[in-house]
Amino acid sequence: MSKTITRLFDDYTDATNAVRELESLGVPHDDLSIVASNADKTHGSHDDHDIDDVDDHGDVSRGSGTGALLGGAGGLLAGLGLLAIPGLGPIVAAGWLAATAAGAGIGAVGGAATGSIVGALKNAGHTDEEAHVYSEGVRRGGSLVSAKVPDDLVDEAEAVLNRNNSVDASTRGNAYRASGWSSFDETAPAYSKEQIQRERGMYDREAPRV
Repeated sequence: MSKTITRLFDDYTDATNAVRELESLGVPHDDLSIVASNADKTHGSHDDHDIDDVDDHGDVSRGSGTGALLGGAGGLLAGLGLLAIPGLGPIVAAGWLAATAAGAGIGAVGGAATGSIVGALKNAGHTDEEAHVYSEGVRRGGSLVSAKVPDDLVDEAEAVLNRNNSVDASTRGNAYRASGWSSFDETAPAYSKEQIQRERGMYDREAPRV
C-alpha cells in the first residue's frame, strides 16, 4: 500500500530541496511531482520560451524544458517544463500531478492545459479542503510537492517535507479565509510579482513545522 503526501512551500528552494531528499530516500521519479508558480517570472518568461507539453509521466515532451536551468541536473527536476494551467497561471512543473492537472494524454497542446489541479489532488486522496488550499497556494506564488510513498516510508517522507519549511494547510487555509477567500477559483488571475511579495510578508511570522 502507498499514501500520497503533499505539502505547500512558500520558497521554491525549500520545495526543490525536499524533492531531492525524497529521491535520496528512495521515492521513484514516477511517484514524485512538483508544481511551482512562475507568476513572477523567476524561471524566465513564458513569452520568451516554448511552453512545453507533458507526457503521461509528467516529463516535458517538446521544447527545451527548463530543468537544467533550474538546477535539476537529474531526477525529477531535470524534467521541469513551462506550463500554463487555468487558475494557476504560468508555472514550472514536472511529475504525475503536473501530467494529471494538465490533462496529459487527453489533448493538452502547447501548454493550453484543460485539467483541474483540485480534481487531481482529490483523486490522489486529499480532502476537498486540502485540495483547494494547495491549489490556491500555488496561485499565490507557492510551490507544491507531492509524493506517492509506500507505507513503510510515510513517516520519513513526512519528516523530509516538514523539515524543509512546508506550510500547514489548515493554518494557511484559515489565513486565506480571514481575508475573504472561500475556495480555489480557476477563473481567478494568478498573483503578480508585487502581490506575491506582499503575500509572503504576511506569513513571515508563522511558526515553522517540526
